[in-house]
Amino acid sequence: MNPRRILVVIGHPIPHSYNHELARTYASAAEAAGAEVRIRDLAVEPADSPTSHEQLRARRDAYDHLEVGVAEDIADLHWAEHVVIFFPQWWGTYPAVLTNWIDRTFLAGDAFRYGTTAASWDKLLTGRTARIVTTHDSPGFYNLLVYRDAAVVALRTATLAYCGIKTVGVTHFSPLRTSTDQTRQKWLATTGALGTQDGRIAGATRVVAAVAG
Repeated sequence: MNPRRILVVIGHPIPHSYNHELARTYASAAEAAGAEVRIRDLAVEPADSPTSHEQLRARRDAYDHLEVGVAEDIADLHWAEHVVIFFPQWWGTYPAVLTNWIDRTFLAGDAFRYGTTAASWDKLLTGRTARIVTTHDSPGFYNLLVYRDAAVVALRTATLAYCGIKTVGVTHFSPLRTSTDQTRQKWLATTGALGTQDGRIAGATRVVAAVAG
């Protein structure tokens, strides 16, 4: 059985945050269950905000102009069968470090491609799944009724689904600011259970092309 390939993205700009605890708990559980896990910690190596159009769009499918880190992020995204994104909700959305990573990675030309009409496009990441885990201080009902769950909707629908990635689960942990240590430990246990669940799923069979020599 092939191990499932999971990419964990930590969208919190401050190291050692509670989001980091959640993400590493998930990753450890998934690895223990048999998955192969890569972690992209945006607090350690944040993606820079784009400053030119060339940083956002590949030229005729050529990626040699992209920065090394961006090219590696694209490779990780295509390597992954399952992408798990952790982030705190700030101002009803996600932090700039996650926005920058999405802009640089998903707009590089390898996540989707425009079609011949304004309403057509190719989803280049089809076949992959995603899980979203988010923390926020707003109570769940307030986030849903007032913010309309905007951060999750934008990520799940306008980004992941747009590129062909199907979100299979969304987990909210809130309110974070007033939570007790006991509650946070419970949330960590919940996240670990998700990692075990996802890690037990078998990965796809890998086909290695023969190289003529």
